[in-house]
Amino acid sequence: MLDLMLRSLLIAGLASLAVVAVGVPFARLLARRRGLWAELLSTLVLLPMILPPTVLGYVLLLLIGRGSPVGQTWEALTGSPLVFTPAAAVLAAFVAALPFLVRAAQSAFEQIDPHFEDVARTLGRTELDIFLRVSIPLARRGIVGGAALAFARAMGEFGATAMIAGSIPGRTQTASLAVYDAVQAGRTADAGLIALLLALLSASILFAVGRTGAR
Repeated sequence: MLDLMLRSLLIAGLASLAVVAVGVPFARLLARRRGLWAELLSTLVLLPMILPPTVLGYVLLLLIGRGSPVGQTWEALTGSPLVFTPAAAVLAAFVAALPFLVRAAQSAFEQIDPHFEDVARTLGRTELDIFLRVSIPLARRGIVGGAALAFARAMGEFGATAMIAGSIPGRTQTASLAVYDAVQAGRTADAGLIALLLALLSASILFAVGRTGAR
């Protein structure tokens, strides 16, 4: 049980780190750009929020399967397929969680008074310096809240993970997948315990997000 929860936390944690690294700059870009291309990019990133998990998993399977360029490149470099590996589980959690961070961070960046950034430019600051020292600190509340929600979503990811990573005990099985497997096997006590742990963790994250917003 401990190994299962630690594996789930590790997969969700790695996915969340990737979400923050990719999502925060992307959210800032969307907040400062207008037009058709920005709207299309925003729609593409937010699409996993409304797609059925199995559809999302099927799309990812097409993109990283052994017959795809990504899958073939990965296999050439590592000697093994990308699907049904912990890396695939992290990828599934990343794609499912990314919209939650992007939406929250974009909203936070849009609320920043652009005059703060303009003043920094008049002082000779580079765009990277402005982003790191002005934009992110001013938007930190939305970023932290979005990151927490993204982590919770990554912990609860099920459908896409099952499609591209499977539920291999000791390797790719996460807590959400373990609940399903336990129910299928008639181990209701195990399923209940894992579900309780997930519920407590999710409640703790929501409480922390609420406290962040209140402050």
